[in-house]
Amino acid sequence: MKKHVWLVILTVMIMIIGSMMTVQAEIIPPYGEGQIGLSAVVLCENLTLRQAPGANAGVLDTLHDGARIIVYEQKDGWAHIFTGDSEDSAEGWVKADYLAIDPAWYRADGTTPVYAWNDTSALKVGLLDKDTVLPILKDDGEWLVVGLRGASGWIHK
Repeated sequence: MKKHVWLVILTVMIMIIGSMMTVQAEIIPPYGEGQIGLSAVVLCENLTLRQAPGANAGVLDTLHDGARIIVYEQKDGWAHIFTGDSEDSAEGWVKADYLAIDPAWYRADGTTPVYAWNDTSALKVGLLDKDTVLPILKDDGEWLVVGLRGASGWIHK
């Protein structure tokens, strides 16, 4: 009988210590409008920066997944953007569908798994290192959907 009591006490102590060591991530709220416009992040692998809004407009550059930009205005599904806030930043138009505009951000506070769907038994599609920052695409109760290398993944809060 004494063995069982000690086993229960040991189990409870391990659970208490484990819960105290739980990794807590930081959720950074949206920045809101800045001096030029709204901050945004590119969500696809390659996004064409064009001279004007339209698929036939001249190509200026290619932006890549995770690039942080500033959205000055939106028009007919296109976003007029700046690639930075300095005078020599590139300026042009991109399809707004491929941007997360003024998102909240997730900062990992330790090694964090990213799942294919909202279940801890789901396939892991990524493993975030401490201080990795990703845009939050959706807050779904106990889960967050984050932008991940041109795709998305689920993180358990």
